[in-house]
Amino acid sequence: MFSDSSIPRDTIQAYLETHYQVFGGAPATLQIGRFNPALSALHDAHHVACSAFITACNPFSQNLDPQANAARQEALVRDLEALGVAFIEGIGKHPSNTWPGEASLLVLGATLDAAKALGEKHGQNAIVWCGADAVPQLILLR
Repeated sequence: MFSDSSIPRDTIQAYLETHYQVFGGAPATLQIGRFNPALSALHDAHHVACSAFITACNPFSQNLDPQANAARQEALVRDLEALGVAFIEGIGKHPSNTWPGEASLLVLGATLDAAKALGEKHGQNAIVWCGADAVPQLILLR
């Protein structure tokens, strides 16, 4: 399925296993390939058909210090504010807790192309994109 990617297979596997937690008034935990009723309700409440879960932390899965990650995440927030799109804070955490959780954002109404462009701009290997079916998909960028 992901054989043409330059991303190591174990890294892809970790992305597939990660829990993508959305905070806010209607919290949700997104898992790749699993329908999420809370996400569907969020889409309905915000009148959008899609969303993307994106981080700017740890570019290309290279672990940075907390201050560097915070600065990168602030840059992502500024980009989203400039675009005028709604977003909800969250965190991506692998259930094994062997990798620090990454501050992330659920970007409401993000088309697949827009989400990919944001992920690429912020040095990410992958993003999580969710269409109208509210089933999160892992989208590799390399």
